Amino acid sequence: MAAVLTPPVPSPVAEPAAASRSRWAGWRGRWPLLPLIAAVLLPALPYGNSGGGGPADVASGIAVLVCVGRLLYLRRRPLSAPAALVLGLPAVGFAVAAVTAADPAAALPGLVRYLQVFVLVPAAVFLLLKDAYGFRIVAGSLVLLAAVQGITGVHQYVTGTGASYMGEDIRAVGTFGPSDVMGMATVVAYGLLAAAACALRTPRNAPAWLRPCAAVLAVALIVPLTLSFSRGVWIATAAAVLVALALTGRRQALTSLAVLGAAGVVLVGGFGIGSEMIADRAASVTQVTSTPDRSVSDRYAMWNAAGAMWREQPAAGVGLKGFPDHRDGHASIGLSSGSDTAGAGQEFRRQALLSPHNMYLLVLGEQGLIGLTALVGSWAAILVGAIRRLVLARSRGHAALDCGLVAVALMTWQSVNFLYADIGGPTTVLGGVVLGLAAWWALAEPDRVSAA
Repeated sequence: MAAVLTPPVPSPVAEPAAASRSRWAGWRGRWPLLPLIAAVLLPALPYGNSGGGGPADVASGIAVLVCVGRLLYLRRRPLSAPAALVLGLPAVGFAVAAVTAADPAAALPGLVRYLQVFVLVPAAVFLLLKDAYGFRIVAGSLVLLAAVQGITGVHQYVTGTGASYMGEDIRAVGTFGPSDVMGMATVVAYGLLAAAACALRTPRNAPAWLRPCAAVLAVALIVPLTLSFSRGVWIATAAAVLVALALTGRRQALTSLAVLGAAGVVLVGGFGIGSEMIADRAASVTQVTSTPDRSVSDRYAMWNAAGAMWREQPAAGVGLKGFPDHRDGHASIGLSSGSDTAGAGQEFRRQALLSPHNMYLLVLGEQGLIGLTALVGSWAAILVGAIRRLVLARSRGHAALDCGLVAVALMTWQSVNFLYADIGGPTTVLGGVVLGLAAWWALAEPDRVSAA
């Protein structure tokens, strides 16, 4: 009698063990992202307010070293020709400005800082991201940082323990303190845009709760962003949101705008969250010729000073880190000696005005047309490339549209915000991470981007 063959019954322990090994192998392959995650989260540490050389800068340096080590070990070609050109172009302007400076030795720290933020860190992010999943991990770190800082900022406003603003300690600054009032606003804007992109284009196979949670979080982050009273960040965030909405389709854009409008009415109009102060703060931007506040008039005076430096040295500028030394010789008599900072655990302090608070004018004054052309050309190539790839991905039903929206929104925000701000403070390294995320989406090989 023939024997009856029955298929082997799988062990109930074997499959979970195999799945566990598979998950562990996946996480083990993600360990190079750890220094990037640390570089995103560490700026929130209170002792990171010392500026350059903080823990986030150390983490970014480790990320660069890990990237170099992997390239040497795996013997891979570092970058494609277009990526190498776009990411390396700013280094040309930095080098020229450092060499032609009146004191090249004094310009050396500026050269190192600029290379770190605008060349090395973006290149490290570009090379360490293997696929869209890694992109989402880093973007999720931005959201986590924004949530923590946003909660801290709202608590400061409610309890009156924030930075001093119009005689009251109500300005939300998070853990960055009054000496870096833009820090919390910057990280909250990053997280808001990443969460909004996830809500607009949720990744495939994502849990059902992800989209509503992302939408609620994006709307909630409007509160601490508003309470930061940072006018430039408001403008940049609004511009980035509008660009992201325009790239998602007319119907979804109109629906989202209606939701955002209703949220704004409820938060500011219904609950009266800083409504009068917010209105005064927004109106002060246009009051340059009538009765501007001191911060606006000082900013425009420093912009004029940067322009005067460029006219004096149009090709290569006055040299890296040269703005403070040349400021008084080019600024108008109406420029004050500094800005007043206090609150959030800090005594009254006079903070010197050492930059024009406009990245484009800072580069123009210190690096001339050579530096500005190289830097802005690189950023423009990244932004245009990111938008182009997003439009193509949307037409083909791409699985990683959320990554594309995050990249375009963050790059748009950075480009607009640099009209009112420049580098400095513990969040500086985050600018390099943002540029790296946008460059990865815009310039990485199609197989890496399509792996969702």
